[in-house]
This record gives sequence, C-alpha cells and structure tokens, in this order.
Amino acid sequence: MDARQLKHFIAVAETLHFGRAAEQLGMTQPPLSQSIMALERELGAPLFARTRRTVALTPFGRQWLAHVRGVVDGMNALPGIARRLRDGTIGRLELSFVSTADYNILPALVRRFTTTFPDVELALTEATSDVQLAALLAGKGHVGLVIPPPNGALPEGLSYLPLVTEPLVAAVPESWIAEGRLALSAGRLAAETVVGAPLILFPRQSAPAFHDLVTGYYARHGGQARIAQEAIQMQTIISLVSAGMGIALVPASLRNLARSGVAYVELGGVAPILETGLTWRTDDTTATITRFVDIAKKENGEAGRPTSPLHTSLEERS
Repeated sequence: MDARQLKHFIAVAETLHFGRAAEQLGMTQPPLSQSIMALERELGAPLFARTRRTVALTPFGRQWLAHVRGVVDGMNALPGIARRLRDGTIGRLELSFVSTADYNILPALVRRFTTTFPDVELALTEATSDVQLAALLAGKGHVGLVIPPPNGALPEGLSYLPLVTEPLVAAVPESWIAEGRLALSAGRLAAETVVGAPLILFPRQSAPAFHDLVTGYYARHGGQARIAQEAIQMQTIISLVSAGMGIALVPASLRNLARSGVAYVELGGVAPILETGLTWRTDDTTATITRFVDIAKKENGEAGRPTSPLHTSLEERS
C-alpha cells in the first residue's frame, strides 16, 4: 500500500460515496474503485460493505480508519517539520561547557536561546575543554564553551567565537585574612603573598590555557606555584579553598559562587586575563548550530562579525 491509497480510503470513508470521493480527489470513479479493491486484497479483509445504493464502512474498516488518519496526518505534517528543522526552529542542540562558563556567559546564552527557540531541545553537558574538543572532532555534540589553548592553536576543522574576557582574582579562606596569614594592601592581595601561598588549580592536561595563565602569574613575580591540590571542577576548587587547603586564582565572575568561608580578592599587579569562547565544527551546517552562534554574537554585541577556523594565535586574533 502507499500514501495515495490511504488518502483514497479516507475520502471514501468520509463521504461514503465513491463518486463524491472521486470528485474530491480530482479523479474518476473507476480508478478509485480499483484502488480500494487493491487495498482490500492486500489487507485480506473488506473495508466497505457495498450495495447498488449504499456504501458503509465494515467494522474492520471503521477501526482501521482512526489508524490511517493518524498516519496520513503525520505524513501531511512532514513538510512543515522539515521546514522547521531546516530553519532551526525545532530539533536538538547539544551544548558542552567548562565549569567557569556557568558563572559568566552560559546562563545568558541559555536564557536567550531557549526564549527565542522554545521548541529546540537543549542538552547541556559540563566538561573540560580538552574533552569537549576531542568530542567535537569525533563528531559528537554540536557546540562547546571552551577556554582556548595558550597559543590559540585549536585543531583544524573547528571555528571559534571569543565571548568573554575577564581578569583572575584570588579566592582565599576568610580565616586566613582574619588570622593575618594573607596581608591585603588597598583591598588587593600582593603578588608576593600569592606566590607564597599553597595553590589549588586545574590539572594542566584538562585546562592548559587556564593552568598556564595561573602559573605564568607566579613566574612573572619571581616564584613557582606550590600546588597543594588539583581539581577539574570550579565548585570543587572553591570548596577546597573553604576548607583552608589553599588559595585559587579564578575568573572574576566566580564571585557569583558565594561560599561560606571564602573571600574573593583582587590581585596585585597586572591580573591575568582569561578568555572563554564558543567552538563548533566548521563544516557542520546544522541550522540549530547556526542559530546558537547567531545568538552568541548578539549576546556579545558581535552580530555580523565573521568567524574563522581556529588556526591563528590569540595574539593574532586580538
């Protein structure tokens, strides 16, 4: 059977008259009768009880009609579904993000995207930058909020849109300030004080750009990071600070993560600047990805700004 035969059956079932059904369908009666008879032969049961004066649905035909209507309605909806998928107003978007993005750009992006495209299913996954990039290159997921590598040289095949730059601040145990272990000058933590304190930090493998940014601050001030503990989630790092295990250099937006026993203090000297941006496969033209990138440009005030594959350095991009 085919869609044409199902539509023939519905027309006859609704009119209970082959002549009127044929007129509705824009065909003559004999081909319509032949179509229905072929359908009945295929089903192995009559759909209509026919006399010279009347046509009526058989009990079997009456029960089957509801199922056929559902199938035909679904088929009729397919062009509209295809159009909306093509336009990116329905579908699914898989977005991964580094934990730091949860406190700066992620909430605004999600809110704007879901408000603009409420029928797109948005699937969120927290992951470190290295995991995200590997997944995208393997064809998994759609877009990721990442911290680009120190030299900006992400693999070929990925495009990138910078979104947020922010200074690092020190997350410190409040008790250490109260006890005088950390001296503040004009509300800032002196570089030599930072260098002398135990540090809690991301492992370099998981976040090389962030790791190098922090250790570079130590090197510029004549010291070497004394890493007391490593953790891959920012919430865990702040919890360890709260427990008094050390200090952490974190994005300024982490002030949004209020935690008992933790104070956020500006760094003395020139604070390192952390960049977070959006990356996706250059050759993936899925409409929902295009829509999300457009939303990110608007959220960042960069509508119309061209993007390019990530094979240039951060210095060249700036």
